[in-house]
Amino acid sequence: MTIDIPRVAYTGKIKEITLGRDKNKITIGGESCYPFHLFEGTMPNPPKIAMEVYDSAPEDWPDSAMEPFADVVDDPVAWARKCIDVYGAEMIALQMASTDPNGKNIPADKAAAIAKKVSDKIEVPLIIWGCENVDKDTEVLRSICEICEGRDLIIGPVVEGNYRAIGATAIAYNHTVIASTPIDINLAKQLNILLGNLNVPDDKIIIDPSIGAIGYGLEYTYSVMERIRVAALTQEDERLQYPIILNLAKEVWKIKEVNVSEAEAPLYGHKKSRGVLFEALTAQCMLMAGADVLIMRHPEAIGLVKESIKDLMNS
Repeated sequence: MTIDIPRVAYTGKIKEITLGRDKNKITIGGESCYPFHLFEGTMPNPPKIAMEVYDSAPEDWPDSAMEPFADVVDDPVAWARKCIDVYGAEMIALQMASTDPNGKNIPADKAAAIAKKVSDKIEVPLIIWGCENVDKDTEVLRSICEICEGRDLIIGPVVEGNYRAIGATAIAYNHTVIASTPIDINLAKQLNILLGNLNVPDDKIIIDPSIGAIGYGLEYTYSVMERIRVAALTQEDERLQYPIILNLAKEVWKIKEVNVSEAEAPLYGHKKSRGVLFEALTAQCMLMAGADVLIMRHPEAIGLVKESIKDLMNS
């Protein structure tokens, strides 16, 4: 007796977007089915992982996260090179944390100089992620777009409050924008419409639906991502047919369960393993929801997720 496996009829497709430049370009998107439903459609481009680098030495990382990079955290260029040369990073995500007005508040020209140095010294695609202060990001990201003309950066977060300024600058200097909204499918669609009305090309937009770690709102992100993929693939909603990026590492490594000591919470288990597994499991959940690019931190967590992607693509 044969079993007739029910299959979803997909009428839409996720847009393919090429990131980076020259021989190190990476293509994301292109799915014609739900995540890893390879019995129903195709995923021509497996999900990618970007290793994060900070523009200055982080002050709040646990030792287990700092250990792999302890010798390079004071130099973003050396840090990025180590991620590529030692850990095989296929993309780099430069977190511009020092631009935060509530922190070091470095000026836009200094931030742009750091971004350009990193861009000049690496060959893989480079993501630039602002401090998530709308006004400061507008100033900083526009400066970076200009000074890095021709570098084909991926710039974000671009939000409703600054999409005009950053979007127009990204168009002028040929960069890709990350359209960020707070875990809401309608807001995600609306921002994509606004960027389209601004004449940002379809192949220069990536969706960031925002994210929480396991136990800290991940289920909301998962649900919204599912709805985005359903609308894109079965309802042919063109304004949601974009690849999805998630800046998950900084959300995972700040939670209590990752940072509390073994003496304080012996039942939580080994601290380093705990952090690695929280990051890997959060990433795994997001893969199943439809993530195309994951921004991650710990090399061991990245190794686990890469193996999972390989297994899922070959299943």
